[in-house]
Amino acid sequence: MLMAHPAVLRDLIDQYEALTTVGTIDGDCSQVRQRMDDIAYTLCVSTGTRDIDTALIAARHQLADARPLDDSVLNTA
Repeated sequence: MLMAHPAVLRDLIDQYEALTTVGTIDGDCSQVRQRMDDIAYTLCVSTGTRDIDTALIAARHQLADARPLDDSVLNTA
């Protein structure tokens, strides 16, 4: 299975958590809900899971194993 880059996972988690907060404060507006659904889908695909709770756990677990200064996205060659 392909693994998402830690920076991508961190960004998806941060976006999902921020939208969860916005949805709680502003009520569930349809644009916020749609964006949350899109991010949840992407997290599930990225982690090989089927629901957002499991995807968040898997993503955080993968991040725990990531190197702190992982620069593998940068191609300096």
